[in-house]
Amino acid sequence: MIQSMTAYARLEHKANWGAASWEIRSVNQRYLETYLRLPEQFRSFEPILRDRLRKRLNRGKLEVNLRYDLNDKSSDEMQFNQSLAKQLIDTANSLQQQAGQGNIDIVELMKWPGVLASSEQDMDAIGKELLSIFDAAIDQFIEARSREGEAIKTMLETRLVAIEEQVLIVREHMPKIMQWQREKLQSRFDEIQGALDPARIEQEMVLLAQKQDVAEEIDRLEAHIAETRRILKKGGPQGRRLDFMMQEFNRESNTLASKSISSEVTAAAVELKVLIEQMREQIQNVE
Repeated sequence: MIQSMTAYARLEHKANWGAASWEIRSVNQRYLETYLRLPEQFRSFEPILRDRLRKRLNRGKLEVNLRYDLNDKSSDEMQFNQSLAKQLIDTANSLQQQAGQGNIDIVELMKWPGVLASSEQDMDAIGKELLSIFDAAIDQFIEARSREGEAIKTMLETRLVAIEEQVLIVREHMPKIMQWQREKLQSRFDEIQGALDPARIEQEMVLLAQKQDVAEEIDRLEAHIAETRRILKKGGPQGRRLDFMMQEFNRESNTLASKSISSEVTAAAVELKVLIEQMREQIQNVE
């Protein structure tokens, strides 16, 4: 299915070390652009996150935000390295015996690196956990894009039906319109027939008929309708193809309007332009 470039997802996660949340939002953009807002301790995630986004998304201006709160209780606990403290005491006693003087200062002993330290979280393990949650957030984000894309697809299909109806109106009116135009031209030529060469009159009538014949435009519009439906059915990142189809629709509707020789064709051409513009606006949001 096709996907919208406009979407939002937020995924929260709680663990014994604290809590975190990922937010992903996007708007339409010709290419894929990513803006990351990460806590300083997770700046190293940037290339990993960009790579994962590139593998799953094609277009859109994305903003990714990570909020991270460490559990205060875990950071207040102190760890005492009893083995290291015993080695330092034994060494100090040995030196004291050799020197025959000196005392062991317990406070200074506790300041020795590694004897007493605050409990630190395993940041590597937390990092892996957060990246796993990020993958789940991308899944949620893509689901939101797909839901929005399905709504856009429904709208586009509805407009295609309306375009098809206008094309049918023009096709049904063309025989009557062409017959009326031929009779009108013939009447005018008959009035001045004595002043013009009959061969020249016939040639002019053929040229006028060709200029006013919109059969080719109608055929192309029907072909564009079929191709657009095929693209929508295929799904995937089809925004650029659909945008190109809107250019083709516009070209044919403009030509149809320029050849308009009746109020019915003029009204159909105007309605076609309105429908095509409505489709084009929605397609700007398609990935």
